[in-house]
Amino acid sequence: MTSAKSLPLGSAKDLGFCPQRTRRLVEVLQSEVGRARLPGAVALIARRGQVLLHETVGQQDPSNSVPMGLDSIFRIYSMTKPIVSVAVMMLMERGQLLLSDTVAQHLPEFADVKLTTHINGHALQHRPRTAPTVQDLLRHTSGLTYEILGTEPIQRQYAQAQLASRDRTNREFAQALAAIPLQFEPGTVWEYSRATDLLGALVEVVSGQTLGAFLQDNILGPLGMVDTSFVVPPDKHHRIAEPFEKDPDGGIALRLIDVRQGVALEAGGAGLASTSSDYARFLQCLLNGGALDGQRILSNATVRYMTADHLGGIGVHRAGRSGELLPPGHGFGLGFAVRLGEGVSAMAGSKGLYYWGGIAGTTFFVDPAKDFFALMMIQAPNQRDYYRPLFRNLVYAALLE
Repeated sequence: MTSAKSLPLGSAKDLGFCPQRTRRLVEVLQSEVGRARLPGAVALIARRGQVLLHETVGQQDPSNSVPMGLDSIFRIYSMTKPIVSVAVMMLMERGQLLLSDTVAQHLPEFADVKLTTHINGHALQHRPRTAPTVQDLLRHTSGLTYEILGTEPIQRQYAQAQLASRDRTNREFAQALAAIPLQFEPGTVWEYSRATDLLGALVEVVSGQTLGAFLQDNILGPLGMVDTSFVVPPDKHHRIAEPFEKDPDGGIALRLIDVRQGVALEAGGAGLASTSSDYARFLQCLLNGGALDGQRILSNATVRYMTADHLGGIGVHRAGRSGELLPPGHGFGLGFAVRLGEGVSAMAGSKGLYYWGGIAGTTFFVDPAKDFFALMMIQAPNQRDYYRPLFRNLVYAALLE
């Protein structure tokens, strides 16, 4: 069995972080565990290629009193999206696709996709003026949506079609999605969506491999991400992190995806499980400009291109819940939200910072201007909107230079 390979260790003081304030970050997370709002967490900060903080608090499995470990495995949900977006850009670098390609060039089922327009209370279906492209999928401007974001007619159709089912293959998912009209004219609005799930099907068609095999051969394997996969093997089941049995704020039962058993869908938008050490290697590779430990997966130019704003004047759909995910002061690149300036946002951060997170609470951000990244692994789905900004602000409070 291959063992996980960690990044080199350094000290907070030598890397420009205040040791006392860095410790304060851990103490605040521990206090949240003490309040029984957070089951447990793993926090990691790395700067200049060295880890200055990698600590645990609380429990990995609160129902069975299993303490959190540095090697605990988390369902990362939408933190799968940046990895799959990198896979698409690798295919672009190899000349196997263009970002200007229409989706239908690779997935013909989208050749006849329709757009629904509501006029005087009547729903009319017609062809969109512009066909959605690969770039649209990467930046969430394809006209697609998510059923979890609201109850608009198209979102209800997503729910009725059971697009969240993991019983379909990626290609069968693409075919089911193509049968539902677009919610927006492609290229005109940012709406968080199932676009990256669709990119999973596209990667399979273009590469000729399953998504899991392509990721393993081209990203996970080369970067030494030994604990990242769509299915956690039996010998690692004891390391899987779990949420509280019931939500601490609402009392409802909490159920996350089962990563112990294989399913038909290797979901490009939300299917991977990973560890803090593994995901740190992925982020360090990006911060290095696409290479780590002699393995180059993307060019420096491509990484800069991915993490630049690709929205420009394209507006965010703020009438629905999608707008909450891309707050003022941010644009979106190819798989990442991107900070446009020092101010405006309610969270601390530098211009050019890029980030994303998963619905169960995992989160990361990369700050190229300050040459560091930070990530927090938790399984607390209903508290994620509190813990993400809390973590970000505590990290920047500890940064001294």
